Amino acid sequence: MTLPNLPNVDADCIAVPRIDRLRATPSTHPPRILLLYGSLRERSYSRFLTQEAERLLKNFGAETRIFDPHGLPLPDGAEVDHPKVRELRELSLWSEGQVWTSPERHGAMSGVMKAQIDWIPLSVGAVRPTQGRTLAVMQVSGGSQSFNAVNQMRVLGRWMRMVTIPNQSSVAKAYQEFDEAGRMKPSSYYDRVVDVMEELVKFTLLTRDVSSYLTDRYSERKESGEALMRRVNLVAAT
Repeated sequence: MTLPNLPNVDADCIAVPRIDRLRATPSTHPPRILLLYGSLRERSYSRFLTQEAERLLKNFGAETRIFDPHGLPLPDGAEVDHPKVRELRELSLWSEGQVWTSPERHGAMSGVMKAQIDWIPLSVGAVRPTQGRTLAVMQVSGGSQSFNAVNQMRVLGRWMRMVTIPNQSSVAKAYQEFDEAGRMKPSSYYDRVVDVMEELVKFTLLTRDVSSYLTDRYSERKESGEALMRRVNLVAAT
């Protein structure tokens, strides 16, 4: 069945967006936020910034988990049942929102950060571990302020079908912004982190109960479940 003036559209699969579908009964549990950081150094400023973000998220009523990347193998360097890989994937499935914080190295996100994202699959069968989840991105730099790492992570967030919030944080000369105990000093940089975490919680509350509707697509409805599974498995294998 086709529609007038839209001969390429399958009328049985297309749906007009409805406002009532965006008015779900709100969940009552705290927003579940997973935080990832991209450095293994003992004095890691991306970890310090992540811990500051976690304190703020808890203050805003969120339930949080920080993944420790120590011991995570390189992508394809181990089987998917490796304990650290399994832990990371289970946390991603548990989450309703995520925070990615990376140092900038050679004008890009760190390899440690990228490895974590690469271990989170776009799909597991017909389940997508990141689709519809909210995302906030932050970076730390040793020199002047830059946005290379956060811009890269935004691209990855889109690729992972996440709802990346508009605000972001980039902390320049990070070694000056944290005290000996690893706590962030008062500054405009700190105020921006507060802004970002507040916005992340708001977007998570706004979208988490309707994420399946927001990510329901005509093209996927058009495909049969069997055809969709074949395509997803083919993409995952490449």
